Amino acid sequence: MKTKLKGVSYSKYGYLFSIPFVVAFLIFTLYPTIFTAILGFTDCHGPTGLDNFKFLSEPFENYKSVINNESFRKSLKNTVLIWIMNFVPQISLALLLTAWFTSHTNEIKGKGFFKVVFYMPNIITAATVAILFRTFFAYPVGPINDILISLGLREKGYYFLVNPTASRIIVAFIQFWIWYGNTMIVLVSGVLGISPDIYEAAQIDGANGVQTFFRITIPNLKTVLLYTLVTSLVGGLNMFDIPYLFNNAGGPDGATKTAAVFIYTQGFEGRYLYNKASAASMIVWVIIAIMSGVLFFIMRDKDQIKLEKEIKKAKKEAKRATKGGVDQWQW
Repeated sequence: MKTKLKGVSYSKYGYLFSIPFVVAFLIFTLYPTIFTAILGFTDCHGPTGLDNFKFLSEPFENYKSVINNESFRKSLKNTVLIWIMNFVPQISLALLLTAWFTSHTNEIKGKGFFKVVFYMPNIITAATVAILFRTFFAYPVGPINDILISLGLREKGYYFLVNPTASRIIVAFIQFWIWYGNTMIVLVSGVLGISPDIYEAAQIDGANGVQTFFRITIPNLKTVLLYTLVTSLVGGLNMFDIPYLFNNAGGPDGATKTAAVFIYTQGFEGRYLYNKASAASMIVWVIIAIMSGVLFFIMRDKDQIKLEKEIKKAKKEAKRATKGGVDQWQW
């Protein structure tokens, strides 16, 4: 008598464990995003307007108004400029530290301690850091001005917070200081995932540390670098806490007003223009989506794509050959 053994399927438990995330995503992410997109086509003003808003006769009126707003265009320019100013040194230092921590020729003592120290700024809340640096650069009395005066570099303190260029540089530095440790940890994790055999082969062939890093480490980190670049782009274009709290909601003269600060001031200050704030939010969302798509396209694995095309072509040719042989045999 034959008995049929039924295998135990655990796939259903995976669906059960994913339910909390799906529910939270639907309630706190997908629904607010869709509702925000809808408000961009309405005349909704303030909390009371959420109950009786009407759709505009010209659907894209709010979007046109936001795009033509000089303050919004300036905020987008500030956002991109500050992001570039902090990301370039951030990724450069993170790669340098990654090469240092993952060196196969020079073993470093106390790696764990240094990793913790470098990552430490990332666990401090952005609001705390913004207020801390505002105190550092206070005028006329502040730690930085005290140092400048004591070194004889200035007779009086320098008012950093009223200088647009200085304010942008400081905000960019704060962003860099907070995030370079996190970027380093991600890159180190990516390097540890590379097969040690590749490094051993390079060492046997006589490759030095610089050659190993640029010829082996960087090419094998392409996926991790793409992840780092995209997440930094998303975070950079959404930066809010530091520019808002550091210098009076984006001052001086709007020099540090980012797109997120503009959206907040439109929606929650003054006339409570929820419709304009929603339209601005969706414009920034579209910009992020397009720029992320461009990054994915630029950093795509061309060799892998070429290999997949060759495999598909070989399968089609094999299928045609097989079909032709069958037809000939039937004939």
